[in-house]
Amino acid sequence: MASSDFLRVLLRTRLRLLNRCFSTATITDAATKDGTTTTNARVKIAVNQIFRERNYDRLVEKFKECSKEYRFRCKHNVYERTVRRLAAAKRFSNIEDILEEQKKYAEVASEGFFIRLITLYGRAGMLQHAMRTFDELPTLGCERTVKSMNAVLTACADTKNFATVKTLFHELPEKLGVTPDIYSYNILALAFCEMGSLDLAFSLLEEMKKNGVSPNTVTFNTLLNGFYRSNQRSEAEKVWTEMENCGVMPDTKTFNAKMRGLIVEGKAKEAVKVIDELESKGLKPDTVSFNILIKALCEEDDAEEVKKMVCEMKTRELLLNRMIYETVIPALCKGEFIDMAYELCEEALNRNCFIKPEVLQEVINRLVAISEDEKAKQLVDMGSGKSYYDSKFTISLDS
Repeated sequence: MASSDFLRVLLRTRLRLLNRCFSTATITDAATKDGTTTTNARVKIAVNQIFRERNYDRLVEKFKECSKEYRFRCKHNVYERTVRRLAAAKRFSNIEDILEEQKKYAEVASEGFFIRLITLYGRAGMLQHAMRTFDELPTLGCERTVKSMNAVLTACADTKNFATVKTLFHELPEKLGVTPDIYSYNILALAFCEMGSLDLAFSLLEEMKKNGVSPNTVTFNTLLNGFYRSNQRSEAEKVWTEMENCGVMPDTKTFNAKMRGLIVEGKAKEAVKVIDELESKGLKPDTVSFNILIKALCEEDDAEEVKKMVCEMKTRELLLNRMIYETVIPALCKGEFIDMAYELCEEALNRNCFIKPEVLQEVINRLVAISEDEKAKQLVDMGSGKSYYDSKFTISLDS
């Protein structure tokens, strides 16, 4: 056989093997300069097809087909975005279909992979599925360590089953033969705070010390948020003292907790001054810092100050997140700052930042009402072109 014929046969064989990993019905070939198809290119195309798919049943089939490829299974963000989208649409059976399919690959999966499944079930609000997956790990050939224990505790917390966090925290270590670590204690502290058991949360500091676990910034931030949100500033001051005694340095989140406390007390102006305080410590306010302040200003219907705060964020080159967009845009509409509301919608869409469709539609309606039809049409076109929106946007002539 001539060498050129041999190369052609070899190439065809390689392509057939690749096609077994990815069905040609769901994944389009991507060729390199030499005519071969790379796995990375095929996975990239598959991911784009999944994100663009509007039919949930077809999305599930494509996802399951793509899961045969190891590189696809490494795409954490694809799993997270897909599960989040299906959960928003209340397609829980589809989530189960996708995640249960992953258990076929148990022989090549690590504990980390199963932790991801437990976490995804938790974020989708499917606690029973998360706990069942955790219970199945030994039969799937995966040893359960404190890491997978923390994953199921987190799933309980994500689904607001805080009493279950307390129960499992005391049952699982002995059952599994593991020792709770700092992450375990931090999840329990969060559960106690959410349950309103702030005294129990504070008492964990002593228990951790007895068990040789050093509390960290997350521990203290959790306690501070709990006390401040409950309007217990004097108790929060005790947490600050313990933090100093333990030699743990505060971070921006620590001061964000303080801002929340002041806002609970109705002291928004004092909360703004915390920005100066944290900067005096060599820290910088983050997006959450401004979100806390902006939310308070929106609740006071102070659209002018909201506008100034957004401009301050841009000056500091801080990106707005979904929560800020969804808080600020309606406030700007209410304050008749329609042009800025439009600019923020356009900015969010250009960044592929999902905002509630009703928020976007409200701005479209407002633009039509002031005869800004071209801008309204621009938002309709941009929104309708995004795969993550299942609803269509319209221009109402009656607006």
